[in-house]
Amino acid sequence: MSFAICIDDVPAGFCVMNAVYTLLSDTPKWGCSYCASRAFRGSRALVAWLFRLKGMSLTIGIVGLPNVGKSTMFNALTRNNVLAENYPFATIEPNTGIVPLPDDRLPVLAKLVHTEKVVPATVTFVDIAGIVKGASEGEGLGNKFLANIREADAICEVVRAFEDDDIVHVNGKVDPADDIDTINTELILADLQTIENALPKLEKDLRGKKIEPAYMDAVKQAKTILEAGETLDKAAREGRFDKDSVYDLHLMTAKPFIYVFNVDDNELANKELQTKLAASVAPAPAVFLNAQFEADLTELDEADAREMLADAGLSESGLDQLARVGFDILGLQTFLTAGVKEVRAWQIHKGWTAPQAAGVIHTDFEKGFIKADIVSYDDFVAADGSMAKIKEEGKLRQEGRDYVMADGDIVEFKFSPTSKK
Repeated sequence: MSFAICIDDVPAGFCVMNAVYTLLSDTPKWGCSYCASRAFRGSRALVAWLFRLKGMSLTIGIVGLPNVGKSTMFNALTRNNVLAENYPFATIEPNTGIVPLPDDRLPVLAKLVHTEKVVPATVTFVDIAGIVKGASEGEGLGNKFLANIREADAICEVVRAFEDDDIVHVNGKVDPADDIDTINTELILADLQTIENALPKLEKDLRGKKIEPAYMDAVKQAKTILEAGETLDKAAREGRFDKDSVYDLHLMTAKPFIYVFNVDDNELANKELQTKLAASVAPAPAVFLNAQFEADLTELDEADAREMLADAGLSESGLDQLARVGFDILGLQTFLTAGVKEVRAWQIHKGWTAPQAAGVIHTDFEKGFIKADIVSYDDFVAADGSMAKIKEEGKLRQEGRDYVMADGDIVEFKFSPTSKK
């Protein structure tokens, strides 16, 4: 039995698989049809995933042991006073915060086009319950933790690196390497359990030729990596594993990782220590911040906050850095629109073409796409925002359907209104 499915919202470069793990296309095109060799069981789940990509509703789950400063950091990120107490499991239900992405280009554009309305891109963070040893077997709030982290698209692992006798450590000592090992071990064990549960059916499907041998090889390779105590993200970053090959298993360690070290004031200026800690989690990115310092910053006006940062020898807050790194590991970038009504940063996946970007503004822009008038941010600023000068100097480019968007492109899309059927 075979049938065709029409997938209109698949970005080029994303793998399309059916529910029995048969690869349909590794470079799908928008609006094309793909033929599945067998019934497309579970198609609703796949379609939901595809639309999630299109809708850009990507989240970063903040995880960590109890009392590492996780909720304090989240409060500062969102300026949202969620429960933050000095005892385990202060966070039970995940708190969600949408954080503006710092972008120095937006106020410059707003001044040039004379608008007061500025809409930045955003990063969504979810504060998830503290994890403890044994979480993969349901200890503490383990089951709830695992369910919540599976729904996130990336993992922000907060690690305590500060000493404070008034704040208890769940393991009785401050040891960043041990904390990282505790959390990653629980995630690895949970992933191994997922694979073990899936293997009997996969072996049956392999015998029945419902899945390709290459898929089973990828699952076994993932199992070997996990059994060696490594996350799949680390193996993928080092070029030893294609984590997209086992996407449908929703393995937690295949998600991109960020490590955030919560340090004290002295450690915030200790570059030697930071280099050592960053090397311990490489090639994943590392961010260093003092969660309480960041919380104090949010209580100040902009001028006082800048002065406080300068006094600490910092050029930007740790939270701004975290937002940038988080946006990047989600595989996102921005394009810009600038007019008298508003200046806005629109978030898209890296590698998206002009029609795909147009569709983020409105689906009609994509369906009726004709061309995109594009000017670089630097050229726009050099011309003082004058489109007449930009055109006169030949800086305005007209790009077609195959143009791959660059970060910071200032765009006006031209489209033909589509008729409703």
